Amino acid sequence: MVVGELTENADLVIVGGGPGGYVAAIRAAELGREVLLVERGDIGGVCLNVGCIPSKAIITVADQLYRIRHAGSLGLLAGDVEVSIQGVKAFKQQVVNRLTGGVRQLLKVHGVTVKKAEAYFLGSGLLRVVSEYETEKVAFKQAIVATGSHARLLPGIPLDGQVVIDSTALLDFERIPDHLVVVGGGYIGLELGTAFRKFGSRVTVVEATASLLPGTDPRLVRVLTRRLAELDIAVHLNTQVAHFEVHDQEAVLTLSNGRGTLTADQVLLSVGRQPNTENLNLGAAGITPDDNGRIPVDERLRTHNPSIAAIGDIVPGPLLAHKASYQGKIAAESLSGLPSAADAVVIPAVIFTDPEIAVAGLSEEAAQAAGYKTVVGRFPFAANGRALTLDQSLGEAVVVADEPTGLLLGLGIVGPEASNVIAEGGLALEMGATLEDLAMTIHAHPTLPETLMEAAEAALGRPIHIAPKRGVGRERS
Repeated sequence: MVVGELTENADLVIVGGGPGGYVAAIRAAELGREVLLVERGDIGGVCLNVGCIPSKAIITVADQLYRIRHAGSLGLLAGDVEVSIQGVKAFKQQVVNRLTGGVRQLLKVHGVTVKKAEAYFLGSGLLRVVSEYETEKVAFKQAIVATGSHARLLPGIPLDGQVVIDSTALLDFERIPDHLVVVGGGYIGLELGTAFRKFGSRVTVVEATASLLPGTDPRLVRVLTRRLAELDIAVHLNTQVAHFEVHDQEAVLTLSNGRGTLTADQVLLSVGRQPNTENLNLGAAGITPDDNGRIPVDERLRTHNPSIAAIGDIVPGPLLAHKASYQGKIAAESLSGLPSAADAVVIPAVIFTDPEIAVAGLSEEAAQAAGYKTVVGRFPFAANGRALTLDQSLGEAVVVADEPTGLLLGLGIVGPEASNVIAEGGLALEMGATLEDLAMTIHAHPTLPETLMEAAEAALGRPIHIAPKRGVGRERS
């Protein structure tokens, strides 16, 4: 036993205070549980502090800057627009502080005890909690593990925080790099790469696979790829970094397949994320992660140890904050005796590139692989009145349905405010809607969600605002 170590009894312990953990804590407290929330960093986790929220604030500023500089077609002639880096960072931090402060207040109102500390298992019902000032044992009745994930490193390209950085460091930028090389063509790299291109950096993306955004509907990705070219963002596909070195604060990257050499003053490593499970001593609690470090759970989000649940990035499925929050509520309820289970029909995914991409449910390819006979409807934003008034008409809305029944199977959007429009699609899928339901729902005009209604009409073979021709409108498989 550690000298001076204390022992505390707890009803429900939640390890991790991100979008999964803090939501689980609030829901459990609402159900009358006494909750101890242990978080080693800041409440809100990666998402609120150094991920989802600050990145969207930076993207918003970059988009505004770009639109001001290209507003001539709208009749707005702006002079030189300067970027105050400290002003941008102040705006970003203001947003972060408001949200994290709100979460801390909610935890307080609900009577949740919060400890800034690290925790690891000593047994099936025992944790060691280590803070800056003390170490103690916590004997718990039940626990929820919600420790999130961290950026994956790439052998041969070590992070140094100056030349080679991760997304956290880039969001805390002190200067706009002259040339930013993004290693990894996933959503984080493309979102931030696009933002810094709009700030004025030259941007090059190096992706090891044959496509940007691997796993995303290729037709949606093609629209984005064309836009990246318009923004003069260079993209190297099927390319790896064969050799890397830093000379005088400048990175030199030798590309594979004889594709030459790149020099850059900053390199963003963005090659995915991996779960934070390696330091939890899970074996002591009777829990064995899979080969990817994920924790297997049942439909009630319980692990092999029935008194311990796991949620978010550390369990199978997409690494998304809204997935973690949903699972946090389910885990808190199931451990509190309610018959709750994770039975969501769909988990939408959004990508804040230019244009945005959002998907929910099955793509046409995935639906056909699952054995469906599909019908697909497409509607271009170029034929949508609201998109034209926003001067953002690139992209399309896509609906995929089962042809015999009309049951909606999936939706995909590449275009303006796709991240907002997809919510209707998620609701439609969750409620088992059909093409007819979507087509016959009156949509306000002029709005961007009208594209979903029009795509459904196209799939039904009765489009109004587009001609029914090959490549636009209805497609059968």
